[in-house]
Amino acid sequence: MSAAGSRIRTVVAVALALGVVALVVASGIVPRLRARQTLRNQTTVAAEPAVTIVHPQRANPAEEVVLPGNIQAFIDAPIYARTSGYLKKWYFDIGARVKQGQLLADIESPEVDQQLQQARADLATNQADLKLAQITAERYLGLFKTDSVAKQDVDNAVQNAASKEAVVKSAQANVRRLEQLVSFEKVYAPFDGVVTARNTDIGQLIDSGSSGGPQRELFHVAAIDRLRVFVNVPQVYSHATRPGIKGDLTLPEIPGRRFEGTLARTADAIDPATRTLLVEVDVVNSTGLLFPGAYTEVHFKIKSNGSTLIIPSTSLVFRSEGLRVPVVVNGNRTALVPVVLGRDFGNTVEVTSGLQDDASVIDNPPDSLVDGEIVRVIEARQNKAAE
Repeated sequence: MSAAGSRIRTVVAVALALGVVALVVASGIVPRLRARQTLRNQTTVAAEPAVTIVHPQRANPAEEVVLPGNIQAFIDAPIYARTSGYLKKWYFDIGARVKQGQLLADIESPEVDQQLQQARADLATNQADLKLAQITAERYLGLFKTDSVAKQDVDNAVQNAASKEAVVKSAQANVRRLEQLVSFEKVYAPFDGVVTARNTDIGQLIDSGSSGGPQRELFHVAAIDRLRVFVNVPQVYSHATRPGIKGDLTLPEIPGRRFEGTLARTADAIDPATRTLLVEVDVVNSTGLLFPGAYTEVHFKIKSNGSTLIIPSTSLVFRSEGLRVPVVVNGNRTALVPVVLGRDFGNTVEVTSGLQDDASVIDNPPDSLVDGEIVRVIEARQNKAAE
């Protein structure tokens, strides 16, 4: 074998060895490079915040607002005694229907009766004195014409008659006063209604309060054919709740039943403590199913302008520069949009300006979210804003 052939074989062997080494090295490096690039891509994607978007919903032109209310009788009156004595008899108990002018109770007042008898006797005496004084005055006037008496005597007689007349008028007034007190021994119903309380019984001492003692109501009467419902309306709805609109009632103890009512009047003033407007809804209680003092829910149909948008309350972001709503623009970039809010519905809020209908609003944005940040949209829920 020649020296040249040996060198050729050596070169070939070395080349083959180098090729094998290069192949082995390449087979290890390429996967690592590929894995490194994949990891870099995954890290970049993971660094982009994942956000959920919702789309604003148009506000309903007429929405139902449900507010708590208190039912009260249209007329409600405690019945007190106007004279002192003892209860002789009562005629109606709780739950009884009474008509205006019906007798509720009799009070026995012996002292008042005796005072009336004495006053009538005094009046009779005073009337007799007046008659005598008038006769005397007429007699003196006749004698004065014949110069039989002095002018002074005539004047005294006339003045005495006038004085007796004043005494009679005073006695008559006293008799009328005592007759009125005696009439108060009968307690009457002041209007048509139902007796809701009876706080007295036969033989009980009745004090009219004139003697300085404690005055206690005898009965409580309420007119329940019509009822008033008082509702505190939040300030945000105050201009939409005006007299004439409907306010239907529902009660938890009568499920599925609505009672028609009409807003009759408002206080026309906002309570600074609660920021609410007191309104009154009148309801006809022809069925008698509604009771004064009961809790109810009042359903108002509130009109809106229909141009406002509704978004979830969880979309709001409060920053030092003011209230913002984060949206996604250009597919994956954020923008913090200033908005003006209207009504607060709890889970949702009304946006009156600053937001477009087709905006992609970020729901539950992270606290670290900034303007212009690249994000990854992972879900789009269309209906949450309307929930």
